[in-house]
Amino acid sequence: MQGVLVNWIISLVTGAVGGNVAGAIFKKLSLGTLGNTIAGLIGGGVGGQLLGTILGASAPTGIGGNIAGSGVGGLVVMAVVGVIKNAMAGSGKP
Repeated sequence: MQGVLVNWIISLVTGAVGGNVAGAIFKKLSLGTLGNTIAGLIGGGVGGQLLGTILGASAPTGIGGNIAGSGVGGLVVMAVVGVIKNAMAGSGKP
């Protein structure tokens, strides 16, 4: 039980970091610090779990695999939300 909780905390923190790194890299997609963090948290939690599910036995294991999957998940979710936000903001223009 304790190991699962630690893995979830690592996934969430790494996802939040990934979201903020993505916001710094893709400035036009940035959601602000809070938005990047929230999108990263969601992406980190989901990304870490999806990596293991999709790759199965070939998924990277241990903390390194968790950090990689969650960080990338946070980055991807923040970028996708940023693209959607920008598309919605631009849709009202003539």
